[in-house]
Amino acid sequence: MNQAKPWKPSSIALMMAGVALIGTGLYFLVLRPALLPEDIRYMALPAAQFDVVRPRLEVWLTHVFRVMGGYVLATGVLTVTLAATSFRAHQPGAAIGALIGGGASIGWMAVVNFMIGSDFKWVLLGMALLWACSLVLFWIESKQHTALKWFKAAEISRPISGKPST
Repeated sequence: MNQAKPWKPSSIALMMAGVALIGTGLYFLVLRPALLPEDIRYMALPAAQFDVVRPRLEVWLTHVFRVMGGYVLATGVLTVTLAATSFRAHQPGAAIGALIGGGASIGWMAVVNFMIGSDFKWVLLGMALLWACSLVLFWIESKQHTALKWFKAAEISRPISGKPST
C-alpha cells in the first residue's frame, strides 16, 4: 500500500505561499483597476499630458494586468501542486525548482516593487518571505532527517548490552 507522506512545515509554508499567489493572480485578473494612484504618482506627468494618454493607457494596462494575473495564478497553482507532491516528499529537485521559481516570480516582484516605491511592497515582501521560509524549513527538515538516519544506523550496528559483538 502506498502511504502518503506527512505534511511537514516546509510543505505547509510553500502551500500557503502558493495560495497567496493564487489570490494575487485573481486580484490582477478580476479586481485590479488599470491605473492605481501609485501608478499615476510614479509617472509624474502634468495633468494635461496624462489626460491625453490615459484612455489608451487604461485599455492597454487592462490587457497587461489580465495576462499578468493569469501567470501569477498559474504560478500559484503550480506552487500548491509542488508543495503537495515532490516538495512534500523532500525530493531535492523540488527544492531547486522552488528556489528558482520563487526567486524569479514573487522574489523579483517584491524587489521591483521596492525599487518603484510601491504601496504594496510590504505585502509582496511578506509573500516572498513566506516562500523563502518554506525553503529554510525544507533545509532544516532535510538535516534532521539525515541526522536521524545516521543515529538509527549507529544504533543498529551497536551490540546489545551484555552480549559480545561478533
